Amino acid sequence: MQAHELLKQLRIPELSEVRDYFRSLSTNTLLGMGAFTAVTAYWFATRPKALKPPCDLRMQSVELPGGEFARRGAVLNGGPLLSHFYEDAKTIYEFFHRGLRESKNGPCLGSRKPKQPYEWLSYSEWTISELACYTYSLISVPLYDTLGTEAIGYILEKACISTVVCDVPEKAKLLLDCVSGRQHTVKTLILIENFAADLVSRAQQCGIDIISLKDAEVNKPQIPPQPDDLAIICFTSGTTGNPKGAMLTHRNIVSNSSAFIYVTKVNTDVHISYLPLAHMFERVVQGVILMHGARIGYFQGDIRILMDDLTTLKPTVFPVVPRLLNRMFDKIYGQANSPLKRHILEFAFRRKENEMKSGIMRRDSVWDKIIFKKVQASVGGHVRMMLTGAAPISAPVLTFLRAALGCQTYLDIHCSGCVFTVCVCSLPEMNYYAAKGEGEVCVRGPNVFKGYLKDPEKTKEALDEDGWVHTGDIGKWLPNGTLKIVDRKKHIFKLAQGEYIAPEKIENIYIRSEAVAQTFVHGDSLQACLVAIIVPDPDFLPGWAKKRGIEGSYEELCKNKEVKKAILEDIVKLGKESGLKSFEQVKDIALHTEMFSIQNGLLTPTLKAKRADLRNHFRKLIDELYSNIKM
Repeated sequence: MQAHELLKQLRIPELSEVRDYFRSLSTNTLLGMGAFTAVTAYWFATRPKALKPPCDLRMQSVELPGGEFARRGAVLNGGPLLSHFYEDAKTIYEFFHRGLRESKNGPCLGSRKPKQPYEWLSYSEWTISELACYTYSLISVPLYDTLGTEAIGYILEKACISTVVCDVPEKAKLLLDCVSGRQHTVKTLILIENFAADLVSRAQQCGIDIISLKDAEVNKPQIPPQPDDLAIICFTSGTTGNPKGAMLTHRNIVSNSSAFIYVTKVNTDVHISYLPLAHMFERVVQGVILMHGARIGYFQGDIRILMDDLTTLKPTVFPVVPRLLNRMFDKIYGQANSPLKRHILEFAFRRKENEMKSGIMRRDSVWDKIIFKKVQASVGGHVRMMLTGAAPISAPVLTFLRAALGCQTYLDIHCSGCVFTVCVCSLPEMNYYAAKGEGEVCVRGPNVFKGYLKDPEKTKEALDEDGWVHTGDIGKWLPNGTLKIVDRKKHIFKLAQGEYIAPEKIENIYIRSEAVAQTFVHGDSLQACLVAIIVPDPDFLPGWAKKRGIEGSYEELCKNKEVKKAILEDIVKLGKESGLKSFEQVKDIALHTEMFSIQNGLLTPTLKAKRADLRNHFRKLIDELYSNIKM
């Protein structure tokens, strides 16, 4: 009986009962209900749509059959690796011609003078020089003056370069310094800006003709390249010795670009170009932009006024390096200079972070209008896509800036799993085993380079007989199908700005100081500089310090700030004399009194530094050093 009464109460009311109910309500109540209904309907109709992930985020790679413990990105849904995306764009030469068709020969490359708007052209000197190479199946070799005369001379000789394009006479003079008094293959030097007669005379003494870019223009039948022709020889910075020339074909670069296109959409975009064109990251981004007939705006050449270029150009695509993101993050938080402002900023960030976790990315929320509007305006207000690569980026920094700028961010876009297969190889000597899903990360696919120019020994070290590139990174497969880098096979790492560091080379220079017995140079991939732990020599330190007017026991001297300053100055001086680059020099040190030894677990039985243990042992001290450095 009770159940029957309950079912009677739960019945759907008759239409007449609903009508009588609404008639019993007051006019104000009905208006309120109508307004609430309208607002709710508007919210449902206009609320932002969540982005659809390219694959199941719970399993982002799939294991391939066979015994190699290899995996491939799940984004392909079982399809083949991408060697190209468009049938009419299989070489970089075809990239540009496809862009011409897509844009109907519209504005392509732009530049500006100080306090002036952008002027759009159909070419820019550097880019047209590169495209000219591809038009006639020539190979381009990027050079930049910061390599130093020795490295530039080595590259010129190794690659047998006959023609060099420079923007300003100063760089032409540097080039002449590199070849003066030695045999070389350089025949022609093309200068973009005006040059004096004495520079021409000096070049002629070296057997080189200098001509202007305009005089270099020709109208000859084109010789388009094939996909497997060499496109670029990109030399390393020579961290561990002479620079190595990585040979990249058109297929390699087009394949890498295909990964970008596969996970993003490029159409009527505007790209701000300020990163070095000598690095492949910027060149791949520009290739994708040109292929779609989009526009590239060049910065004025001064990174200090980049924000002015951004607000003038209003780009939609913004490639960034972690160092720039870190500066933006620090500046935003630095402006929140009171507890109340900091609380409001963090509250707004958490609200937007919750939206991002739901797949919603936008710039029109109430928090954007109140808090983040100025941040977005500082980069032009139209950025919809950030691309970051070349070095690791802190997760908290990246998440905050994604929320603040309200744009999608892609990290190392070529790592999307569309263009290569990844496996991990066992390293028993380091206790890593592929059967456990950990080992050296190896990569194979159409984007993999063809080896090092005229260096079979280094090529064999990097590429095995089956075409796998041995990266030197130690990786571990996680349950969601992603790969986590946990170690390095060799002790080489990147700083936040993307520069490679060989710490043992630096340590071998620093221990030449009379005051230094041992040193451990550390670089954090989320930081832009190096720090070091120094163990002063107990036999030499007292006498060395006394010459500088400082006396005391060994322990007292190690705590003395003047001693620390003097040791830092001494090792930096040794570094300069030995040719260390500025980013290879430590910015701060800490003095430690206990020697690294086998007994305390900081040296191997062969007396080599156990870098992972040293890093963990001095973690607190390292963090303190970084916290006191202002870049």
